[in-house]
Amino acid sequence: METESEPYVRLATLRQLHQVMADMNTARSLADTLQTVADGVVTGLGYELACVNLVRGDGDLVVAAFSGNPAAEALITGRVGSRDSWDRRLAMGENWGDLVFIPHTEGWVLDDDDVPQWYTDGPAPRFEDEWHPSDRLFAPMYAPGGSSSELLGVLSVDRPRNGRRPGAWGREALQVYAFQAAIAISNARLRANMQRALVRLEREQQALRASEESFRQAFEYAPSGMAIAEMGGDQHGRILRTNDALCRLLGRPASAMRRYSFSDLVHPEDIGTLLRTSAEGGRAELRLARRDGGYVWVSLRNSVVADAADGPRFLLTHVEDIEERKRRELHLAHRASHDSLTGLPNSAELRARLAARLCRRPQSACPGEPDSLDAAYGHPAYDAADAAHGFDFASVPQSYDAYDHHVHTIAPEGDRDDGAKGLAVLFCDLDGFKSINDRFGHNAGDAVLIEVARRLSDGVRDGDTVARLGGDEFVILADGLGRADAQDLAVRLRNEIIQPIRAEGRAVRVGASFGIGWAHCGMTADEVLKSADERMYVEKRSRPKQHRRAG
Repeated sequence: METESEPYVRLATLRQLHQVMADMNTARSLADTLQTVADGVVTGLGYELACVNLVRGDGDLVVAAFSGNPAAEALITGRVGSRDSWDRRLAMGENWGDLVFIPHTEGWVLDDDDVPQWYTDGPAPRFEDEWHPSDRLFAPMYAPGGSSSELLGVLSVDRPRNGRRPGAWGREALQVYAFQAAIAISNARLRANMQRALVRLEREQQALRASEESFRQAFEYAPSGMAIAEMGGDQHGRILRTNDALCRLLGRPASAMRRYSFSDLVHPEDIGTLLRTSAEGGRAELRLARRDGGYVWVSLRNSVVADAADGPRFLLTHVEDIEERKRRELHLAHRASHDSLTGLPNSAELRARLAARLCRRPQSACPGEPDSLDAAYGHPAYDAADAAHGFDFASVPQSYDAYDHHVHTIAPEGDRDDGAKGLAVLFCDLDGFKSINDRFGHNAGDAVLIEVARRLSDGVRDGDTVARLGGDEFVILADGLGRADAQDLAVRLRNEIIQPIRAEGRAVRVGASFGIGWAHCGMTADEVLKSADERMYVEKRSRPKQHRRAG
Protein backbone atom coordinates (compact mmCIF):
# COMPACT_ATOMS: atom_id res chain seq x y z
CA MET A 1 0.00 0.00 0.00
CA GLU A 2 1.34 3.37 -0.96
CA THR A 3 2.45 5.60 1.90
CA GLU A 4 1.54 9.27 2.17
CA SER A 5 5.09 10.40 1.37
CA GLU A 6 5.49 8.42 -1.85
CA PRO A 7 3.49 10.84 -4.10
CA TYR A 8 5.74 13.67 -2.96
CA VAL A 9 8.84 11.57 -3.67
CA ARG A 10 7.60 10.78 -7.16
CA LEU A 11 6.83 14.43 -7.85
CA ALA A 12 10.33 15.41 -6.80
CA THR A 13 11.75 12.62 -8.94
CA LEU A 14 9.73 13.79 -11.98
CA ARG A 15 11.05 17.31 -11.52
CA GLN A 16 14.59 15.99 -11.35
CA LEU A 17 14.00 13.82 -14.47
CA HIS A 18 12.62 16.82 -16.36
CA GLN A 19 15.73 18.82 -15.53
CA VAL A 20 18.05 15.92 -16.38
CA MET A 21 16.35 15.36 -19.76
CA ALA A 22 16.61 19.06 -20.53
CA ASP A 23 20.32 18.90 -19.73
CA MET A 24 20.74 15.86 -22.01
CA ASN A 25 19.34 17.72 -25.00
CA THR A 26 21.38 20.87 -24.44
CA ALA A 27 24.77 19.23 -24.03
CA ARG A 28 27.39 20.70 -26.37
CA SER A 29 28.99 17.48 -27.57
CA LEU A 30 28.44 13.73 -27.76
CA ALA A 31 30.82 13.17 -24.84
CA ASP A 32 28.93 15.72 -22.73
CA THR A 33 25.62 14.07 -23.64
CA LEU A 34 26.85 10.61 -22.61
CA GLN A 35 28.12 11.88 -19.27
CA THR A 36 24.87 13.77 -18.69
CA VAL A 37 22.93 10.55 -19.33
CA ALA A 38 25.03 8.68 -16.76
CA ASP A 39 24.78 11.50 -14.20
CA GLY A 40 21.00 11.74 -14.70
CA VAL A 41 20.50 8.15 -13.59
CA VAL A 42 22.20 8.97 -10.29
CA THR A 43 20.65 12.40 -9.69
CA GLY A 44 17.19 11.79 -11.17
CA LEU A 45 16.36 8.11 -10.74
CA GLY A 46 17.82 7.32 -7.32
CA TYR A 47 20.61 4.88 -8.20
CA GLU A 48 24.10 5.09 -6.76
CA LEU A 49 25.90 3.85 -9.87
CA ALA A 50 25.23 4.20 -13.64
CA CYS A 51 27.21 3.27 -16.72
CA VAL A 52 26.63 4.08 -20.42
CA ASN A 53 27.87 1.31 -22.72
CA LEU A 54 27.95 2.74 -26.27
CA VAL A 55 27.90 0.61 -29.45
CA ARG A 56 31.00 1.21 -31.54
CA GLY A 57 31.30 1.03 -35.31
CA ASP A 58 32.49 -2.60 -35.13
CA GLY A 59 29.45 -3.64 -33.03
CA ASP A 60 31.23 -4.06 -29.68
CA LEU A 61 30.24 -1.86 -26.72
CA VAL A 62 32.61 0.52 -24.98
CA VAL A 63 32.17 2.09 -21.53
CA ALA A 64 31.68 5.68 -22.66
CA ALA A 65 30.51 7.30 -19.39
CA PHE A 66 30.26 6.36 -15.70
CA SER A 67 28.75 8.11 -12.68
CA GLY A 68 28.56 7.51 -8.92
CA ASN A 69 31.93 5.98 -8.00
CA PRO A 70 35.23 7.63 -9.07
CA ALA A 71 37.24 4.50 -8.28
CA ALA A 72 35.05 2.27 -10.45
CA GLU A 73 34.96 4.95 -13.14
CA ALA A 74 38.74 4.99 -13.39
CA LEU A 75 38.76 1.19 -13.47
CA ILE A 76 36.38 0.49 -16.34
CA THR A 77 35.88 3.66 -18.43
CA GLY A 78 37.09 3.05 -21.96
CA ARG A 79 37.04 -0.74 -21.65
CA VAL A 80 35.25 -2.76 -24.33
CA GLY A 81 32.85 -5.69 -24.12
CA SER A 82 32.16 -7.92 -27.09
CA ARG A 83 28.78 -7.80 -28.79
CA ASP A 84 28.30 -11.54 -28.28
CA SER A 85 28.64 -11.20 -24.52
CA TRP A 86 26.17 -8.32 -24.45
CA ASP A 87 23.68 -10.19 -26.63
CA ARG A 88 23.88 -13.11 -24.20
CA ARG A 89 23.16 -10.82 -21.24
CA LEU A 90 20.19 -9.14 -22.90
CA ALA A 91 18.71 -12.51 -23.85
CA MET A 92 18.68 -13.98 -20.34
CA GLY A 93 17.12 -12.96 -17.04
CA GLU A 94 13.73 -11.36 -16.48
CA ASN A 95 12.13 -8.92 -18.89
CA TRP A 96 10.68 -5.90 -17.09
CA GLY A 97 9.11 -4.34 -20.15
CA ASP A 98 12.11 -3.12 -22.17
CA LEU A 99 14.40 -3.62 -19.18
CA VAL A 100 16.42 -6.76 -18.48
CA PHE A 101 16.96 -7.84 -14.85
CA ILE A 102 19.41 -10.64 -14.03
CA PRO A 103 19.20 -11.65 -10.37
CA HIS A 104 22.25 -12.64 -8.40
CA THR A 105 21.10 -16.23 -8.46
CA GLU A 106 21.66 -16.38 -12.26
CA GLY A 107 24.30 -13.74 -12.76
CA TRP A 108 27.17 -15.92 -11.63
CA VAL A 109 27.35 -17.38 -15.17
CA LEU A 110 28.39 -13.91 -16.43
CA ASP A 111 31.28 -13.40 -14.03
CA ASP A 112 33.87 -14.63 -16.52
CA ASP A 113 32.70 -12.92 -19.74
CA ASP A 114 34.53 -9.87 -21.17
CA VAL A 115 31.95 -7.22 -20.27
CA PRO A 116 33.51 -4.61 -17.93
CA GLN A 117 31.79 -4.82 -14.50
CA TRP A 118 32.15 -3.76 -10.88
CA TYR A 119 29.77 -6.18 -9.12
CA THR A 120 30.62 -7.62 -5.66
CA ASP A 121 29.21 -10.45 -3.63
CA GLY A 122 27.15 -10.04 -0.46
CA PRO A 123 24.84 -11.84 2.01
CA ALA A 124 21.56 -13.29 0.93
CA PRO A 125 18.64 -10.84 0.82
CA ARG A 126 16.80 -10.43 4.13
CA PHE A 127 13.45 -9.81 2.46
CA GLU A 128 11.92 -10.62 -0.92
CA ASP A 129 12.61 -7.40 -2.90
CA GLU A 130 15.94 -6.45 -1.27
CA TRP A 131 18.66 -5.49 -3.81
CA HIS A 132 21.62 -7.85 -3.84
CA PRO A 133 25.14 -6.48 -4.76
CA SER A 134 25.34 -9.02 -7.61
CA ASP A 135 21.94 -8.13 -9.11
CA ARG A 136 22.16 -6.63 -12.61
CA LEU A 137 19.70 -4.25 -14.29
CA PHE A 138 20.09 -3.14 -17.92
CA ALA A 139 18.12 -0.59 -19.97
CA PRO A 140 18.80 -1.04 -23.73
CA MET A 141 18.74 2.19 -25.75
CA TYR A 142 17.48 1.89 -29.31
CA ALA A 143 17.69 4.44 -32.12
CA PRO A 144 14.33 6.20 -32.47
CA GLY A 145 12.16 5.46 -35.51
CA GLY A 146 12.02 2.50 -37.86
CA SER A 147 10.50 -0.92 -37.44
CA SER A 148 13.80 -2.68 -36.73
CA SER A 149 15.40 -0.45 -34.11
CA GLU A 150 19.17 -0.23 -33.99
CA LEU A 151 20.84 -0.74 -30.61
CA LEU A 152 22.72 2.43 -29.64
CA GLY A 153 23.92 1.29 -26.26
CA VAL A 154 22.96 -0.10 -22.87
CA LEU A 155 22.43 1.68 -19.56
CA SER A 156 23.71 -0.36 -16.60
CA VAL A 157 22.35 0.73 -13.18
CA ASP A 158 23.17 -0.52 -9.67
CA ARG A 159 22.50 0.04 -5.95
CA PRO A 160 19.11 1.72 -5.60
CA ARG A 161 19.33 4.16 -2.68
CA ASN A 162 16.31 2.65 -0.99
CA GLY A 163 17.98 -0.79 -1.14
CA ARG A 164 15.05 -2.36 -2.95
CA ARG A 165 14.46 -3.58 -6.45
CA PRO A 166 12.56 -0.93 -8.43
CA GLY A 167 8.80 -1.22 -8.47
CA ALA A 168 6.44 -0.63 -11.39
CA TRP A 169 6.81 3.14 -11.22
CA GLY A 170 10.61 2.98 -10.98
CA ARG A 171 10.81 0.57 -13.89
CA GLU A 172 8.58 2.79 -16.04
CA ALA A 173 10.71 5.81 -15.16
CA LEU A 174 13.92 3.98 -16.15
CA GLN A 175 12.36 2.87 -19.50
CA VAL A 176 11.23 6.41 -20.32
CA TYR A 177 14.64 7.72 -19.33
CA ALA A 178 16.43 5.18 -21.57
CA PHE A 179 14.13 6.15 -24.48
CA GLN A 180 14.87 9.87 -24.02
CA ALA A 181 18.57 9.13 -23.59
CA ALA A 182 18.58 7.29 -26.93
CA ILE A 183 17.01 10.35 -28.60
CA ALA A 184 19.57 12.65 -27.00
CA ILE A 185 22.49 10.40 -28.01
CA SER A 186 21.16 10.13 -31.60
CA ASN A 187 20.82 13.90 -31.82
CA ALA A 188 24.28 14.39 -30.35
CA ARG A 189 25.74 11.97 -32.89
CA LEU A 190 23.95 13.79 -35.68
CA ARG A 191 25.27 17.12 -34.45
CA ALA A 192 28.77 15.66 -34.12
CA ASN A 193 28.60 14.24 -37.64
CA MET A 194 27.34 17.57 -38.97
CA GLN A 195 30.09 19.42 -37.15
CA ARG A 196 32.70 17.02 -38.53
CA ALA A 197 31.20 17.39 -42.00
CA LEU A 198 31.26 21.19 -41.67
CA VAL A 199 34.85 21.13 -40.47
CA ARG A 200 35.80 18.77 -43.31
CA LEU A 201 33.94 20.95 -45.83
CA GLU A 202 35.65 24.07 -44.55
CA ARG A 203 39.04 22.36 -44.77
CA GLU A 204 38.26 21.18 -48.30
CA GLN A 205 37.17 24.69 -49.25
CA GLN A 206 40.31 26.12 -47.74
CA ALA A 207 42.39 23.56 -49.62
CA LEU A 208 40.47 24.35 -52.82
CA ARG A 209 41.00 28.06 -52.35
CA ALA A 210 44.68 27.45 -51.67
CA SER A 211 44.90 25.20 -54.73
CA GLU A 212 43.13 27.77 -56.91
CA GLU A 213 45.42 30.49 -55.65
CA SER A 214 48.45 28.29 -56.22
CA PHE A 215 47.26 27.50 -59.75
CA ARG A 216 46.53 31.18 -60.42
CA GLN A 217 50.00 32.22 -59.34
CA ALA A 218 51.63 29.34 -61.23
CA PHE A 219 49.58 30.27 -64.31
CA GLU A 220 50.08 34.03 -64.15
CA TYR A 221 53.76 34.04 -63.22
CA ALA A 222 54.94 31.04 -65.22
CA PRO A 223 58.09 31.92 -67.21
CA SER A 224 56.63 30.28 -70.32
CA GLY A 225 53.30 30.87 -72.04
CA MET A 226 50.08 29.42 -70.63
CA ALA A 227 46.55 29.47 -72.04
CA ILE A 228 43.12 28.04 -71.20
CA ALA A 229 40.75 27.27 -74.08
CA GLU A 230 37.22 25.93 -74.36
CA MET A 231 36.54 22.32 -75.26
CA GLY A 232 33.40 21.35 -77.12
CA GLY A 233 30.45 23.48 -78.13
CA ASP A 234 30.26 26.23 -80.73
CA GLN A 235 33.28 28.02 -79.26
CA HIS A 236 35.55 24.96 -79.23
CA GLY A 237 39.19 25.99 -79.09
CA ARG A 238 38.51 29.66 -78.27
CA ILE A 239 41.16 31.07 -75.93
CA LEU A 240 39.62 32.08 -72.61
CA ARG A 241 42.66 33.15 -70.64
CA THR A 242 46.35 33.76 -71.21
CA ASN A 243 49.24 34.71 -68.98
CA ASP A 244 51.67 37.59 -69.43
CA ALA A 245 54.44 35.38 -70.82
CA LEU A 246 52.29 34.26 -73.77
CA CYS A 247 51.09 37.80 -74.43
CA ARG A 248 54.69 39.03 -74.50
CA LEU A 249 55.77 36.15 -76.72
CA LEU A 250 53.13 36.92 -79.36
CA GLY A 251 53.11 40.68 -78.79
CA ARG A 252 49.35 40.68 -78.24
CA PRO A 253 47.34 41.99 -75.26
CA ALA A 254 45.23 39.56 -73.24
CA SER A 255 42.00 41.22 -74.41
CA ALA A 256 42.95 40.60 -78.04
CA MET A 257 44.01 36.99 -77.38
CA ARG A 258 40.47 36.15 -76.26
CA ARG A 259 39.25 36.77 -79.80
CA TYR A 260 41.34 33.92 -81.21
CA SER A 261 41.87 30.21 -81.06
CA PHE A 262 45.24 28.60 -81.74
CA SER A 263 44.00 27.56 -85.20
CA ASP A 264 43.62 31.28 -86.00
CA LEU A 265 47.22 31.99 -84.99
CA VAL A 266 49.06 29.00 -86.41
CA HIS A 267 51.17 29.26 -89.56
CA PRO A 268 49.22 28.00 -92.62
CA GLU A 269 51.86 25.33 -93.27
CA ASP A 270 51.49 24.03 -89.68
CA ILE A 271 47.70 23.76 -89.54
CA GLY A 272 47.91 20.06 -90.34
CA THR A 273 50.30 19.53 -87.44
CA LEU A 274 47.87 21.30 -85.12
CA LEU A 275 44.91 19.24 -86.32
CA ARG A 276 46.83 16.00 -85.94
CA THR A 277 47.65 16.92 -82.37
CA SER A 278 45.35 15.19 -79.95
CA ALA A 279 43.58 17.66 -77.68
CA GLU A 280 43.95 15.32 -74.72
CA GLY A 281 47.58 15.33 -73.74
CA GLY A 282 48.81 16.16 -77.25
CA ARG A 283 52.10 17.84 -78.15
CA ALA A 284 53.18 19.69 -81.26
CA GLU A 285 55.92 21.98 -82.52
CA LEU A 286 54.65 24.70 -84.83
CA ARG A 287 54.74 28.41 -85.60
CA LEU A 288 52.39 31.02 -84.12
CA ALA A 289 51.75 34.45 -85.56
CA ARG A 290 53.03 37.50 -83.75
CA ARG A 291 51.28 40.85 -83.84
CA ASP A 292 54.09 42.31 -85.99
CA GLY A 293 53.35 39.77 -88.74
CA GLY A 294 56.25 37.45 -87.97
CA TYR A 295 56.11 33.92 -86.67
CA VAL A 296 57.75 32.28 -83.68
CA TRP A 297 58.45 28.57 -83.23
CA VAL A 298 56.75 27.15 -80.12
CA SER A 299 56.15 23.80 -78.48
CA LEU A 300 52.51 23.22 -77.48
CA ARG A 301 51.71 20.76 -74.70
CA ASN A 302 48.02 20.21 -73.94
CA SER A 303 46.18 18.73 -70.97
CA VAL A 304 42.47 18.54 -70.19
CA VAL A 305 41.12 19.87 -66.90
CA ALA A 306 37.54 19.73 -65.55
CA ASP A 307 35.82 22.61 -63.79
CA ALA A 308 33.80 20.19 -61.63
CA ALA A 309 33.02 16.49 -61.35
CA ASP A 310 30.63 16.58 -64.31
CA GLY A 311 31.20 20.15 -65.40
CA PRO A 312 32.68 21.57 -68.59
CA ARG A 313 36.17 20.58 -69.63
CA PHE A 314 38.89 23.03 -70.59
CA LEU A 315 42.15 22.69 -72.45
CA LEU A 316 45.24 23.89 -70.58
CA THR A 317 48.00 24.65 -73.05
CA HIS A 318 51.64 25.18 -72.16
CA VAL A 319 53.47 27.22 -74.80
CA GLU A 320 57.26 27.12 -74.80
CA ASP A 321 59.40 29.38 -76.96
CA ILE A 322 61.72 27.15 -79.03
CA GLU A 323 62.76 29.73 -81.61
CA GLU A 324 66.45 29.50 -80.77
CA ARG A 325 66.42 25.71 -80.75
CA LYS A 326 64.60 25.59 -84.07
CA ARG A 327 67.01 28.08 -85.56
CA ARG A 328 69.90 25.88 -84.48
CA GLU A 329 68.16 22.78 -85.82
CA LEU A 330 67.48 24.43 -89.17
CA HIS A 331 71.05 25.65 -89.30
CA LEU A 332 72.39 22.19 -88.55
CA ALA A 333 70.00 20.60 -91.05
CA HIS A 334 71.09 23.12 -93.67
CA ARG A 335 74.76 22.47 -92.95
CA ALA A 336 74.23 18.73 -93.18
CA SER A 337 72.46 19.00 -96.54
CA HIS A 338 74.21 21.98 -98.17
CA ASP A 339 77.68 22.83 -99.32
CA SER A 340 79.44 25.08 -96.83
CA LEU A 341 81.20 27.12 -99.53
CA THR A 342 78.48 27.79 -102.09
CA GLY A 343 75.35 27.20 -99.99
CA LEU A 344 74.02 24.82 -102.65
CA PRO A 345 72.57 21.39 -101.82
CA ASN A 346 75.40 18.90 -101.42
CA SER A 347 75.86 15.46 -102.92
CA ALA A 348 73.80 13.66 -100.24
CA GLU A 349 70.93 16.11 -100.57
CA LEU A 350 71.05 15.87 -104.36
CA ARG A 351 70.72 12.10 -104.24
CA ALA A 352 67.91 12.35 -101.67
CA ARG A 353 65.93 14.72 -103.89
CA LEU A 354 66.52 12.62 -106.95
CA ALA A 355 65.64 9.37 -105.14
CA ALA A 356 62.41 10.94 -103.88
CA ARG A 357 61.43 11.50 -107.53
CA LEU A 358 62.09 7.92 -108.67
CA CYS A 359 60.62 4.52 -107.98
CA ARG A 360 62.22 1.13 -108.53
CA ARG A 361 59.58 -0.25 -110.85
CA PRO A 362 60.53 -0.45 -114.50
CA GLN A 363 59.28 2.39 -116.62
CA SER A 364 56.87 0.08 -118.44
CA ALA A 365 55.24 -0.98 -115.13
CA CYS A 366 54.56 2.52 -113.74
CA PRO A 367 50.94 3.76 -113.81
CA GLY A 368 51.77 7.00 -115.56
CA GLU A 369 49.17 9.23 -113.85
CA PRO A 370 50.34 11.85 -111.34
CA ASP A 371 48.84 11.70 -107.91
CA SER A 372 48.18 14.81 -105.87
CA LEU A 373 49.78 13.26 -102.79
CA ASP A 374 52.97 12.49 -104.72
CA ALA A 375 52.87 15.88 -106.35
CA ALA A 376 53.12 17.42 -102.92
CA TYR A 377 55.46 14.93 -101.26
CA GLY A 378 57.62 13.66 -104.14
CA HIS A 379 58.62 16.82 -105.94
CA PRO A 380 62.37 17.20 -106.45
CA ALA A 381 62.19 20.67 -104.99
CA TYR A 382 61.63 19.08 -101.59
CA ASP A 383 64.31 20.47 -99.29
CA ALA A 384 65.76 19.15 -96.02
CA ALA A 385 64.60 22.42 -94.53
CA ASP A 386 61.04 21.25 -95.22
CA ALA A 387 61.64 18.36 -92.85
CA ALA A 388 62.82 20.75 -90.18
CA HIS A 389 59.65 22.78 -90.74
CA GLY A 390 57.47 19.84 -89.83
CA PHE A 391 57.17 17.63 -92.92
CA ASP A 392 57.85 13.98 -92.33
CA PHE A 393 57.32 11.09 -94.73
CA ALA A 394 56.28 9.03 -91.70
CA SER A 395 53.15 11.18 -91.52
CA VAL A 396 51.99 9.93 -94.93
CA PRO A 397 49.06 7.50 -94.42
CA GLN A 398 50.00 3.83 -94.25
CA SER A 399 47.90 3.10 -97.31
CA TYR A 400 50.28 5.24 -99.36
CA ASP A 401 52.24 3.10 -101.81
CA ALA A 402 55.16 4.76 -103.56
CA TYR A 403 54.81 2.31 -106.44
CA ASP A 404 51.06 2.56 -107.05
CA HIS A 405 50.82 6.33 -106.53
CA HIS A 406 54.07 7.48 -108.12
CA VAL A 407 54.55 10.54 -110.29
CA HIS A 408 55.66 8.83 -113.46
CA THR A 409 58.93 10.18 -114.91
CA ILE A 410 59.07 10.20 -118.68
CA ALA A 411 62.42 10.17 -120.50
CA PRO A 412 62.58 11.45 -124.12
CA GLU A 413 63.48 8.72 -126.58
CA GLY A 414 66.35 8.98 -129.08
CA ASP A 415 68.35 12.07 -129.97
CA ARG A 416 65.47 14.08 -131.40
CA ASP A 417 62.86 16.06 -129.51
CA ASP A 418 59.74 13.88 -129.49
CA GLY A 419 57.72 16.31 -127.33
CA ALA A 420 58.07 14.26 -124.14
CA LYS A 421 58.68 16.24 -120.98
CA GLY A 422 60.76 14.67 -118.24
CA LEU A 423 63.22 15.24 -115.42
CA ALA A 424 66.45 16.48 -116.97
CA VAL A 425 69.72 15.98 -115.10
CA LEU A 426 72.46 18.36 -116.27
CA PHE A 427 75.97 17.40 -115.19
CA CYS A 428 78.31 20.42 -115.29
CA ASP A 429 82.10 20.26 -115.07
CA LEU A 430 84.21 23.43 -115.12
CA ASP A 431 87.02 23.60 -117.70
CA GLY A 432 90.27 25.31 -116.68
CA PHE A 433 89.41 25.53 -113.02
CA LYS A 434 92.52 23.60 -111.86
CA SER A 435 94.84 26.10 -113.52
CA ILE A 436 93.18 28.96 -111.58
CA ASN A 437 93.82 27.14 -108.30
CA ASP A 438 97.42 26.43 -109.33
CA ARG A 439 98.24 29.95 -110.51
CA PHE A 440 96.22 32.17 -108.14
CA GLY A 441 95.58 30.00 -105.08
CA HIS A 442 92.62 28.39 -103.45
CA ASN A 443 91.02 31.68 -102.43
CA ALA A 444 90.66 32.58 -106.08
CA GLY A 445 89.31 29.10 -106.81
CA ASP A 446 86.74 29.45 -104.02
CA ALA A 447 85.63 32.82 -105.41
CA VAL A 448 85.13 31.22 -108.84
CA LEU A 449 83.06 28.38 -107.38
CA ILE A 450 80.88 30.81 -105.41
CA GLU A 451 80.24 32.95 -108.49
CA VAL A 452 79.50 29.95 -110.71
CA ALA A 453 77.02 28.69 -108.11
CA ARG A 454 75.29 32.08 -108.11
CA ARG A 455 75.10 32.21 -111.91
CA LEU A 456 73.70 28.69 -112.11
CA SER A 457 71.07 29.44 -109.45
CA ASP A 458 70.04 32.65 -111.23
CA GLY A 459 69.80 30.83 -114.56
CA VAL A 460 67.26 28.15 -113.54
CA ARG A 461 63.58 28.31 -112.63
CA ASP A 462 62.08 28.38 -109.17
CA GLY A 463 61.70 24.77 -108.08
CA ASP A 464 64.73 23.54 -110.04
CA THR A 465 67.67 22.24 -108.02
CA VAL A 466 71.27 23.36 -108.39
CA ALA A 467 73.68 21.24 -106.35
CA ARG A 468 77.43 21.01 -105.96
CA LEU A 469 78.48 17.41 -106.38
CA GLY A 470 82.04 18.05 -105.27
CA GLY A 471 85.19 19.88 -106.50
CA ASP A 472 84.24 21.80 -109.64
CA GLU A 473 81.26 19.56 -110.52
CA PHE A 474 77.67 20.80 -110.38
CA VAL A 475 74.33 19.14 -111.13
CA ILE A 476 71.03 20.73 -112.14
CA LEU A 477 67.67 18.93 -111.76
CA ALA A 478 65.03 20.51 -113.96
CA ASP A 479 61.61 18.88 -114.22
CA GLY A 480 59.17 19.20 -117.10
CA LEU A 481 61.74 19.76 -119.86
CA GLY A 482 61.88 18.32 -123.35
CA ARG A 483 65.15 17.42 -125.02
CA ALA A 484 65.42 20.79 -126.84
CA ASP A 485 64.55 22.64 -123.62
CA ALA A 486 67.34 20.87 -121.77
CA GLN A 487 69.86 21.62 -124.50
CA ASP A 488 68.85 25.30 -124.57
CA LEU A 489 69.22 25.44 -120.78
CA ALA A 490 72.71 23.95 -120.98
CA VAL A 491 73.73 26.52 -123.61
CA ARG A 492 72.38 29.43 -121.58
CA LEU A 493 74.13 28.27 -118.43
CA ARG A 494 77.43 27.73 -120.29
CA ASN A 495 77.23 31.24 -121.74
CA GLU A 496 76.71 32.65 -118.24
CA ILE A 497 79.62 30.71 -116.79
CA ILE A 498 82.17 31.69 -119.43
CA GLN A 499 81.76 35.39 -118.69
CA PRO A 500 84.76 36.90 -116.80
CA ILE A 501 84.79 36.34 -113.04
CA ARG A 502 86.45 38.72 -110.61
CA ALA A 503 88.69 36.76 -108.23
CA GLU A 504 91.47 38.09 -106.01
CA GLY A 505 91.53 41.42 -107.82
CA ARG A 506 91.79 39.99 -111.35
CA ALA A 507 89.41 38.76 -114.03
CA VAL A 508 89.54 35.04 -114.79
CA ARG A 509 87.57 32.80 -117.09
CA VAL A 510 86.47 29.18 -116.92
CA GLY A 511 84.67 27.05 -119.38
CA ALA A 512 81.91 24.52 -118.72
CA SER A 513 81.00 21.13 -120.13
CA PHE A 514 77.44 19.81 -119.78
CA GLY A 515 76.10 16.30 -120.00
CA ILE A 516 72.35 15.81 -120.11
CA GLY A 517 70.81 12.69 -118.63
CA TRP A 518 67.19 11.76 -118.05
CA ALA A 519 65.63 10.23 -114.98
CA HIS A 520 62.98 7.59 -115.34
CA CYS A 521 61.40 4.88 -113.20
CA GLY A 522 63.50 1.83 -112.58
CA MET A 523 66.75 3.81 -112.26
CA THR A 524 68.60 4.67 -109.08
CA ALA A 525 69.90 8.15 -108.34
CA ASP A 526 73.48 7.02 -108.94
CA GLU A 527 72.52 5.53 -112.31
CA VAL A 528 70.91 8.80 -113.38
CA LEU A 529 73.96 10.84 -112.34
CA LYS A 530 76.29 8.37 -114.03
CA SER A 531 74.39 8.61 -117.33
CA ALA A 532 74.59 12.41 -117.26
CA ASP A 533 78.31 12.23 -116.40
CA GLU A 534 79.00 9.87 -119.26
CA ARG A 535 77.21 12.14 -121.75
CA MET A 536 79.33 15.06 -120.54
CA TYR A 537 82.53 13.19 -121.32
CA VAL A 538 81.13 12.19 -124.70
CA GLU A 539 80.48 15.86 -125.36
CA LYS A 540 83.99 16.80 -124.23
CA ARG A 541 85.62 14.27 -126.54
CA SER A 542 83.49 15.40 -129.48
CA ARG A 543 84.47 19.07 -129.08
CA PRO A 544 87.68 20.35 -130.79
CA LYS A 545 90.43 21.15 -128.34
CA GLN A 546 90.66 24.83 -127.41
CA HIS A 547 93.78 26.41 -126.06
CA ARG A 548 92.53 29.16 -123.78
CA ARG A 549 94.55 30.70 -121.01
CA ALA A 550 92.81 31.06 -117.67
CA GLY A 551 93.01 34.70 -116.69
